[in-house]
Amino acid sequence: MNLPGLVYTTRNLNRWNEKMDNSLARDSQIQFLRPEEIEARIKNFPAVFVPMGPIEWHGKHLPLGTDALKAHAICVKAAERCGGCVYPPIYFHDGFNLEHLEPLLTELYDKLRCMGFKVIIGISGHNVPGMIDMMNRSLKPVIDSEELDLKSRIQKPNSPNSIAGVGDWEFTLADDEENCASDHAAKWETSDMMFFYPDCVDIAALGTETFALDMSAPYGIGGMDPREHASPELGEKKADLASAAIAAKAQELFEGLSQEAKDKDTGAITPENWWIV
Repeated sequence: MNLPGLVYTTRNLNRWNEKMDNSLARDSQIQFLRPEEIEARIKNFPAVFVPMGPIEWHGKHLPLGTDALKAHAICVKAAERCGGCVYPPIYFHDGFNLEHLEPLLTELYDKLRCMGFKVIIGISGHNVPGMIDMMNRSLKPVIDSEELDLKSRIQKPNSPNSIAGVGDWEFTLADDEENCASDHAAKWETSDMMFFYPDCVDIAALGTETFALDMSAPYGIGGMDPREHASPELGEKKADLASAAIAAKAQELFEGLSQEAKDKDTGAITPENWWIV
């Protein structure tokens, strides 16, 4: 039995039949929603997507926030397919002191659980293994523990296995290296930004001279030359594949929960029950 009014369908999770729009609808982005709007989305499909990436050099032609921006955009497209909410992009990375950062992320994930979400998917646009490890270590106590020792004003989790979650890169779940992959400020990431944020890309800033594509200074680009290989069409194809795969993973995780966990009413978003994430 699904939650009443659950919005995902097989059609939602398939590739788009028409050209994908690069606009990012606000109706899933949690920072734009009023309490009753969030409640409605949680009741329809209680998943939340949490995008993350650093502020990092991405060549002379891309913005410093590329990693989190592309992850956030793909998460919004995933929510368009399956429902749920998208948390604002978080500019953290595994280069911070993990002794301090991982407990902070655990508390964030726990607050999202107490808010009513039953599926939490962390998506990193910074494609290094440490990011996946960091997200999954931070999620594990929230998924496994009956009660967390957190200094929080919100209610504690009620039972183990009441939620499911995973952390991954934005492209991995699609399992299609030919059409959905990543690099550093080269073919793939430039295509991501050409599709979602074309006004933030300045290919002319790279000039016309030949330069190394091995991450070395002064260009700091790793992969195939974006001047020759990047395009908004490639970015669209990747966004289509990646968002479909992430949406499908959210559905899979939700279906894996016990019926008791699926049916549990987490209550209204009110000052009596919940205040701040």
